[in-house]
Amino acid sequence: MASPAAALAAPPCPRPRAVALWLLAIAALIFLMVVVGGITRLTESGLSITRWEPLSGAIPPIGEAAWAAEFAAYKQSPQYQLVNTGMSLADFKTIYFWEYAHRLLGRIIGLAFAAPLIWFAWRRAIPRGYGWKLAGLLALGALQGAIGWWMVASGLVDRPDVSHIRLAVHLLAALAIFGALLWVALDLLQLADDGDGRPARMPTSAIWMLSLLFLQFLFGAYVAGLDAGHAYSSWPKMGDEWFPADAPMLEPFLTNFADNPIMVQFVHRWLAFAVAAVALVLARQVWAKGNREAAAALVGFVILQILLGIFTLLSGVELWIAATHQATAVLLLASALVAAHRLGERTI
Repeated sequence: MASPAAALAAPPCPRPRAVALWLLAIAALIFLMVVVGGITRLTESGLSITRWEPLSGAIPPIGEAAWAAEFAAYKQSPQYQLVNTGMSLADFKTIYFWEYAHRLLGRIIGLAFAAPLIWFAWRRAIPRGYGWKLAGLLALGALQGAIGWWMVASGLVDRPDVSHIRLAVHLLAALAIFGALLWVALDLLQLADDGDGRPARMPTSAIWMLSLLFLQFLFGAYVAGLDAGHAYSSWPKMGDEWFPADAPMLEPFLTNFADNPIMVQFVHRWLAFAVAAVALVLARQVWAKGNREAAAALVGFVILQILLGIFTLLSGVELWIAATHQATAVLLLASALVAAHRLGERTI
């Protein structure tokens, strides 16, 4: 093995394909983390761990005394005192599992990103122009950990639930990191294939598609955080009306779009079709360029996601359907980015 001095003195040896595959593996881990995070929210497990211990928290409670201490800490939280009073230790262990799994995945992702990044940098395998991008992704990952605790902390003082606003920030940050990882990986794969390929541009239609999609993700997070999916479980109408005339409204009116469960569910229902319309425009452009698989995947995931959203409502927010709905949201984002990249690819 070369010494550090020798490695630094050696000429650069870019390995764009290897770096791309590593980034895709990290993106897959983030996909898994989003799914586990959705289950954590649906099972209301997010407040079961009341401390943020980035290092020592990687070790779960071992032995009866440790579990008793962890349970005692949870009993001081508003969620236990106002919602889960009388919960058994066995039930506590169930919700603890999901939050612990979510945090453990975050630690694994951090290690799986930082260690190979150091190795690639040491071997001078990072292609020119990508070092700052990878460093930025590492910084975003660290920030996401802090956002996660900022979200959890909102439910440990006076309220028995986390802030839906902070939940939305946490989810959107995760999806933004996922999207950035995928886009950089696709650029690197193009570089590996072409040798002189430049980073893809973002087409205008894709900008519209992704903007509406992230707005839909925002309202999806609000629906989850406010339990708005339980407000009306009928489709296509909300009860007997397209919008319930007697629905209580908040003042000022714009706050209804963030804090009113009925309005949030209404927007999330119908914004999906605006996303679908723009997705069809993007898919048509990609199809015309000859990338039919990317176009078909985008259309397929849009249709599947809308159907899962409807089934989630009709089922009364059944856990596995709702979790699949959130997982498909990430796959829809991935398909949109792949389609956009195929459309925006360019060579020197």
